[in-house]
Amino acid sequence: MKKFLKKIKLSKVLIYTFLSILAFIYLAPLVWMFFVSLKDNAEIFTSPFALPQRIQWENYTFAWTAGYLGKATLNSTIVCITALILSLVIGSMAAFAIARLRWKYAKLMMTYFLIGMMVPIHCVLIPLFKTFSSIGLYNNLIGLIVPYVTFSLPITIYIMEGFFENMPQEVFEAACIDGCSIYKCFSAIAVPLSKTGLFVTGLMSFVSNWNELLLAMVFISDDMKKTLPVSLSKFVGPYNTNYVQMFAAIIIAIIPTIIVYCCFSNQIVDGLTAGAVKG
Repeated sequence: MKKFLKKIKLSKVLIYTFLSILAFIYLAPLVWMFFVSLKDNAEIFTSPFALPQRIQWENYTFAWTAGYLGKATLNSTIVCITALILSLVIGSMAAFAIARLRWKYAKLMMTYFLIGMMVPIHCVLIPLFKTFSSIGLYNNLIGLIVPYVTFSLPITIYIMEGFFENMPQEVFEAACIDGCSIYKCFSAIAVPLSKTGLFVTGLMSFVSNWNELLLAMVFISDDMKKTLPVSLSKFVGPYNTNYVQMFAAIIIAIIPTIIVYCCFSNQIVDGLTAGAVKG
């Protein structure tokens, strides 16, 4: 018994040691980038890993004002939250129809949506650009929301279909006996039982759209309509780069995603755990 307890303690020590090393590997670059953002350009090359000699908060002020990060953050927030809501609503409804409603083409529709996961953005970039230019969606935030929703739907439907499929059939049968319609079963039963799945898919869609650069760079040319990743690219010039202000801008850009992860970490873990258990 004592040997068994010693083995358990040793395994815990090894696990926590491994996790600590992994956390350090992930956090060290972020901490280093934060300290670099408080230096000046000369100090980066003379002492890149030392603490800043004089803390220069003006790097953040310059990045926020000269880089139009305030407006860019607002644009990214509008685009990402709108795309998030639409993708969750449309994706969960489609996943519920595929998983719980018995109709002839359910599997075919699931295959159709899964094909969307294999289509890279680069393949549709030129057709989308020509189409959006002809219908007035170029240089318009709606022109970003539409492809963001489209590319978020396949993974949303794929994950939510698994959650809806594993729900007990007896719950829906009892609700139908009590007089619930299909719409009521979806809104009052399926959605509350799949909250963790919605958190996971929503977070994945939000982070992916928040960091997206290619579509935003191609479809938006007005500085006041650019999203945050496009605004960050302005700190890198063809002949010189202002590193400290670029790092300050990057820190500002990643703060929303860190806040989202910190606020919903428990729901994310529960969603991943629920999604991993079958039967």
